[in-house]
Amino acid sequence: MTKSETQEKGEATLTDIPGIGPGIAAKLEAAGVYDLMGLAVMSPPSLSELAGIGEAVARKAIQAARGLLNLGFMDGMEFAKKREDVGYISTGSNNLNNLLGGKGVETRSMTEAYGAFGSGKTQLALTLAVNAQLPKEQGGVNGKAVYIDTEGTFRPARIRQIAEAMGASADKVLKNILVARAFNSDHQILLIDKINEMIKDGEPIKLVIIDSLTAHFRAEFAGRGQLADRQQKLNRYLHNLIRMAEQHNLAVYVTNQVMANPAMMFGDPTTAIGGNIVGHASTYRMYFRRGKQGSRVAKLIDSPNLPDNEAQFFVSEAGVKDEE
Repeated sequence: MTKSETQEKGEATLTDIPGIGPGIAAKLEAAGVYDLMGLAVMSPPSLSELAGIGEAVARKAIQAARGLLNLGFMDGMEFAKKREDVGYISTGSNNLNNLLGGKGVETRSMTEAYGAFGSGKTQLALTLAVNAQLPKEQGGVNGKAVYIDTEGTFRPARIRQIAEAMGASADKVLKNILVARAFNSDHQILLIDKINEMIKDGEPIKLVIIDSLTAHFRAEFAGRGQLADRQQKLNRYLHNLIRMAEQHNLAVYVTNQVMANPAMMFGDPTTAIGGNIVGHASTYRMYFRRGKQGSRVAKLIDSPNLPDNEAQFFVSEAGVKDEE
């Protein structure tokens, strides 16, 4: 939402807070704090340091932001009403949609798919990037997609193929996907601020894809000695992602790699990278593997309201589908 739109809707902006003039608001925006929510969740010392104001002024500003936002509790009915604007992006497969509750990947949440190479994680990412642009009645959210590519997996030719199979203009579809290649974990983290900035400038971004979430963190923090640092950094990154999904009512889809768990004697020894931190952050967590006759199998591992279940899907020229 642009600043003028915010003002038209009668919503308060940063400069409406006592003690925050245009100069300080510009400093905050440069640091990735664009709205009252961003200000309300800060601590007085961090605001004081960031904006170069005294702690007493910072405390007053934060309290004023909290007062305007009404950050207390709401009853279940109000909460249900707030969730009425949740959107859904079709995966392209009814089986997979049903596994996720019937309509696909939902906004205001993070959906994770982990699995071995070639299990269909990236194919789902590319299909979702196209489907997000569809109108609501066709299984989309009428918005743009952001694709953060950490491993060089984004293929414009594949997007063209999926778009053409749907009868859409491939050029138009590609124009609505904003791609960034992240070269290390710091760059990957920085891109979140960039997305917030683009949304503030009026870009109708409704889906953020990160393919893959953990590759850089895993490569840069090698060895057990650095595990705590890696998990801390990953945790902060995931919290920023979830906050962005909630704040802007957008869907986050992340892919994750797997490793073999040597302690596992029976069953499937593959476990997701990132440990419990990623597992707890994801609203919906799926494990992808190859199935019989070229199919893929998705298993729902974790969800707030759905039973664990499995679904079969195929990767076709038209993207993710129910049959070949």
